[in-house]
Order: sequence, then structure tokens, then C-alpha cells
Amino acid sequence: MYSRVNYTVVGLFVLLFGIGLVGFSFWLAKYGLQQKYDLYKIYMYESVAGLSKDSVVKLRGVDIGRVKEIRIDPEHVERVEILLSIKQGIPIKEDMIAHTSLVGVTGLLNIEIEGGSNEAKTLKPTEEYIPVIKSSSSWFDATKKDIGTLTVRLVHLLEQTDKLLSDENIETFGRILKNTEVLSAKGSLLLDETNSTVVAFKTAVENLNNDVDAITQVFTELGDETIPAVKKLRETTQNFNRMTLKVEKSLDRGDYDIKKIFEPLLVDMEILSEQVNALAKEFKESPSDILFKSRKRRRGPGE
Repeated sequence: MYSRVNYTVVGLFVLLFGIGLVGFSFWLAKYGLQQKYDLYKIYMYESVAGLSKDSVVKLRGVDIGRVKEIRIDPEHVERVEILLSIKQGIPIKEDMIAHTSLVGVTGLLNIEIEGGSNEAKTLKPTEEYIPVIKSSSSWFDATKKDIGTLTVRLVHLLEQTDKLLSDENIETFGRILKNTEVLSAKGSLLLDETNSTVVAFKTAVENLNNDVDAITQVFTELGDETIPAVKKLRETTQNFNRMTLKVEKSLDRGDYDIKKIFEPLLVDMEILSEQVNALAKEFKESPSDILFKSRKRRRGPGE
């Protein structure tokens, strides 16, 4: 009797627990069964390893749906077609972009939707039409491509560096350095010679300035002595002209005897002619004595 009672209690407990569990499950699934979803498509041109059915779909970090199906596009074998089930009422804009996102370090992937603006047109799915959300490469795929490009460029750089540092180029570079050293030495020597030339030119200019000053002084002194003589000669010429004019007038009147008048004049002209001849002779023998006032030449015996 005791054993029968225990079995009855246990059986009743199991039955009630099962009924409660089923009711609790329906209660939990109540809102899920009432929630409606819209279907969207995205196309990926990269590997989606780690993405599976029921993976989370997020919009700006908020869960908005699940991945419903993943398959190779039958019309385009180079891309993967992913069908998303997103809650109704979530606005999906034309300028939004979807990409895969790594979940921690597990290697699993989710779908992350970013971007979008209020001004953009909202995608509206229907029973006959499933809109397509734009996609982009994931951060991991973009980084992998960048690393590949960087690797190619690095290899190219190493190849060019190896060509640049070839034995022939190194020898050529050594000759260039040697020629540069020789050129530098010659340039230094040329600079020293140029400095010496400049100093000599400066000295010559100073000497020339001194000579010019001396010549200027000589011509000044010569001018001081010559100007009075010129003035005196000019006065004599003027007096001679006046006297000639008077003589002409007197001759016209018959006041003077021509012979008496011209005899003194002829004597003066002979004296003047002798002085001019002597001056010309002295200038011919030593013009520097007359121009630069050198000391007078000593006359020889009988001169």
C-alpha cells in the first residue's frame, strides 16, 4: 500500500510539472509568436565563415532580428546571399550599409547595420518584393586586403632596394664620393686663389686711387699756373686787336707813317716767334717736364 501511494504522488508530480513546463513555454513564446518580421537580403563578396542561421542582426548595436538563411546566390556564384528576418516597424533606409562583425574572440559573426539618415527613403518589403540592403567589406576583410597590398608594396620596395644596393651601384657611389672629395679640395684651393686675387685687386685699386689723386693734384697745380698765362695771353691779344683797329682807322685818315708804326711791332713779333720756337723745342725734347713740372733740364756748356 505504501509503495502504491509513493508511485501515485510521483506520477502526479511529474504530470503537473510537465503541464506547467508546457504552459510556461507557451507563455515565454507568447510575444515571440505575436511578433511579426520583414525579410531583407544582403549580398556578400567575402567569406562568411562563422556566420550561421539565427545569428544576431544589429542596428547601431541593438538587436533587431536574426539571420534566416545563408546560401550561394544561384545567379551569381561569386557572392553569398543572406536572408535577414528583421522586426516589423524597424526603419531600414536606402543609405544603410550591412557588414559582418566579429563576436569577441570566438570566431562567430553577426550582421551589423550602420549609417542611414532620416531624409533617405525607407525600404518597404512586401510579400512579392524583398528589398536588398547595401553591404560592405568587414573590418577584418578590409584589413586583410590592406595587409596584402602593403605586403606587395614592401616586397617591391625590398626588390628596388636590392637593385639600388647592387655591387655596381655601390662602386659607382664610392667613385662619386671620391670625386666629390677631389672637387671639394679643388674648390677650397680655388677659393684661396680667389681671395688672394681679390686682395691684390683691392691693393691695385687703392694704388690707382692714390695715383689718380696725385695726377689730379698735378693737373690742379698746372692749371693754377697755366690759367694766369692764358689770361695774360688773352689780354695781350685783345690789346693787339684794339691797337690794330686804331691803326687801321689812323691809316685811313693818313695820320701815321706806316714804317715808323710797324718797326716796333715787327721787333716784338720776332721776339715772340723766338719764344714760341724755344717753347716748342723744349716740349718736343721733354713734354713731361712741361706737363708735370719736373725739374728743369740742366743746360750743357755753351747752351
